[in-house]
Amino acid sequence: MRWLGRDESNDVEDGGSGGGGGGQGLGIGGGIIGIVGFVIYLFTGYNPTQLLNQVGGDQQQTTEQSAAPSRLSQSDSTNLHFTRVILKDVDSTWIKIFADMGKTFVKPKLVHFQNEVDASGCGMASSATGPFYCPADRKVYLDFGFFDELSNRFHAGGDFAKAYVIAHEVGHHVQNLLGVSAKMDQMREQMSETDYNKMSVKLELQADFYAGVWAHYEAQMKNSDNQSVIEPGDIESALTAANAIGDDRLQQEATGHVSPDSFTHGTSAQRMYWFKKGYETGDIKQGNTFAEGAL
Repeated sequence: MRWLGRDESNDVEDGGSGGGGGGQGLGIGGGIIGIVGFVIYLFTGYNPTQLLNQVGGDQQQTTEQSAAPSRLSQSDSTNLHFTRVILKDVDSTWIKIFADMGKTFVKPKLVHFQNEVDASGCGMASSATGPFYCPADRKVYLDFGFFDELSNRFHAGGDFAKAYVIAHEVGHHVQNLLGVSAKMDQMREQMSETDYNKMSVKLELQADFYAGVWAHYEAQMKNSDNQSVIEPGDIESALTAANAIGDDRLQQEATGHVSPDSFTHGTSAQRMYWFKKGYETGDIKQGNTFAEGAL
């Protein structure tokens, strides 16, 4: 992916470096998080701490922490510039799409942090949470260390795999602006855990679709040398990432068996399908994963 030297977003914030308590909030509540840890909740639309609070009766208290500015390594400094470029591109895509719908796209903030962070209305989260979006403050949260996990643990390296992560999380912001997130919160109180998990899958697959829509428009962009910003193999890199983080694959690797009723993000095949559909159509109207028979 050709991203060097391109315009960068001003909406990336330094969330600092939280001390010590890595994994806070993930070890309680049992269930999927207690068994599988952060793996099942990669790319979640919400902070898993918030999910546990909803299910477990708000048993965990959030401790406010003032974050000190973090010192970035050379690798993280590169990731920072990369993230700013991608966020700028993703925002530009959705500004255009929303304008075509007669709506105004309100740009999200992206917070990069180390170890743990206080995500305003969504509580504390550690690096083990993985990237997530907090609807309460309209911010994406990301520890750059996840990019290493994506490459080393899940064998989904390459710049475009990282771009897919960011575009997916902004996809949750799109859902928030369109009122989907609010509807999900209403349904949470009316459904069993199994039924709500099924709705969560639809939410996540739609965010994958929206990431694909962004990739569709990104493929049409040129850099200052009039070269396509997307290079051969980039889309395959994103699909590899989508395949690596399917619920079925992650559960099999983590526990040795698969429990479809506990899926919250979709299978590898579903995640690849919806990203690819978004990429091929570029049409937001084609991404109604909530429609009957869509999955």
